[in-house]
Amino acid sequence: MPQKIKNVNELKRIVAELKAQNKKIVTTNGVFDILHIGHIRYLHEAKKLGDTLIVAINSDSSTKKIKGPKRPLNNENDRAEALAALECVDYVAVFNEENPIKILGIIKPDFHVKGGDYDISQVIEKDAVEKNNGKIVLIRKVKGYSTTDFINRTIKVYNN
Repeated sequence: MPQKIKNVNELKRIVAELKAQNKKIVTTNGVFDILHIGHIRYLHEAKKLGDTLIVAINSDSSTKKIKGPKRPLNNENDRAEALAALECVDYVAVFNEENPIKILGIIKPDFHVKGGDYDISQVIEKDAVEKNNGKIVLIRKVKGYSTTDFINRTIKVYNN
């Protein structure tokens, strides 16, 4: 397992050490099934908000619950390793729940980032983040890039 991929207990210890050094912690979450330029630009913008960027990804089982039985296309270990390979990503953790509220309660980020396709009222993590004095930040989605759109375009190409 690459050094950037951590379990929740390891992250808890790392985050405590970073906060003791007054480092700003940024988190984001998602499936990140097929890594594309939209993800990469989004993650680079997220990293600019603080010192350490932690990406929490849905496990395979939680992805199936929220995306359907045919997803993910790439397993959680491969998705975690792909994200960990990015220079802007400091740590990656896999979580089993359908939403990241539990892991965010442990990490207590200074900033939690969501894509700009969300309205702040739709961010279910908002209360968990703000309860620990964190802030939700929306980053504009890179137009024309989404994994679902990519999958649909690919299916269309192969069905024609």
